[in-house]
Amino acid sequence: MTAGFMLQSNLFTDAARQFPEGEETANAKYLIRGGFISKASAGVYSILPLGLRVLNNIVQIIREEMNDLGAEELLMPALVEKKYWEKSKRWDTDIIYKTGKSSNAHDFEYGLGWTHEEVIAAIAVNYIQSYKDLPSAVYQFQNKFRAEVRAQGGLLRGREFLMKDLYSFHVDSEDLNKFYAKVAKAYSKAFKRLGLKAMMVEASGGAFTKEYTHEFQVIHPVGEDIVYHCDKCSFAQNKEIYKPEHHADCSGKISESRAIEVGNIFRLGTRFSDSFGLTYLNSKGERLPVVMGSYGIGPTRVMGTLVEVYHDDKGIIWPESVAPFKVHVIDVSRDKKITAGKKVYDALQKAAIPVLYDDRTELRAGEKFATSDLLGIPYRVVVSEKTGSKVELKKRTQNSLKIVTQAELIRLVSSK
Repeated sequence: MTAGFMLQSNLFTDAARQFPEGEETANAKYLIRGGFISKASAGVYSILPLGLRVLNNIVQIIREEMNDLGAEELLMPALVEKKYWEKSKRWDTDIIYKTGKSSNAHDFEYGLGWTHEEVIAAIAVNYIQSYKDLPSAVYQFQNKFRAEVRAQGGLLRGREFLMKDLYSFHVDSEDLNKFYAKVAKAYSKAFKRLGLKAMMVEASGGAFTKEYTHEFQVIHPVGEDIVYHCDKCSFAQNKEIYKPEHHADCSGKISESRAIEVGNIFRLGTRFSDSFGLTYLNSKGERLPVVMGSYGIGPTRVMGTLVEVYHDDKGIIWPESVAPFKVHVIDVSRDKKITAGKKVYDALQKAAIPVLYDDRTELRAGEKFATSDLLGIPYRVVVSEKTGSKVELKKRTQNSLKIVTQAELIRLVSSK
């Protein structure tokens, strides 16, 4: 979780009293109303300070799992010149946002990156020469741009969104398959840490490859995909490729469910290596094409999915691993100097526990509690004359509360 402390009176944003008009999904309604994101246009959102804290926590979990694979982080340009897309024959893909020719002497055309196989293959040509350079893997976190016809569902389907894309390079398909399996395990671990039950589902390769690929899907009625999955074994297929005969060896029941895709992995083979002349010399001195893989997770879509999965009629319920703060301190005492709440806030700061302190004196207790429920911070701590030298502690996931000392508070929230 991102470290940090904040006085609520200093927040750049504030929670709105009403839900935004025209939004139907829970993630759009609660994230906009809570001041986590701001809608610029259909499928285009600003991530506001409170939302960026959540997104940074999501990114850090994913980054740690990518680093454990031995992958190195880099950053590629979002503006990709036409010549790269032409080499892979993807310039005419409808999904690309394209620039026109400029009016100055630089007569270039560009496409905004919706994926980066072309760019990374062109880079790798300069650094992969021999089998001794393989295997290798690099990844980035970068905004992607896709000309979606239907940009809806808040952060679930955007025209601009954050993506973690990982690319791997191998001597052959066998080596790729070994790494592919490692990535699948890393993805499963990452989603578990994020608080999501993500099912690994067979899918078609789409614009990337003719081979079967795998998606990581979270079962939820708001999802746009339909998946068929077994209640006894790991069989799961996207509706686009569903073949019941592939499940012949199991007696389990197949269910049809809507799901949200939060990640995907692809065996690219030599498609992009062939387009860009990406080759290596093997131990016999033979020049062979590099075998590639591509692997994606959408952190902003993960953020939206978490809200869809974790909310109630009062607001968001963030998992502790991604919450913007761990504790929300609320002072409802009649003391306008709110010194009691400040002492608790200072103690939590000293213990390095991320805390938001509602130091606003102009609001009634009910308004503060409603905002706290909307923001979904895991622990709410209330200070008042009624609690005396102690505080009222309540988890966002529970209705019950307990009165604890300041020392007990530090111990309880530190141990989670």
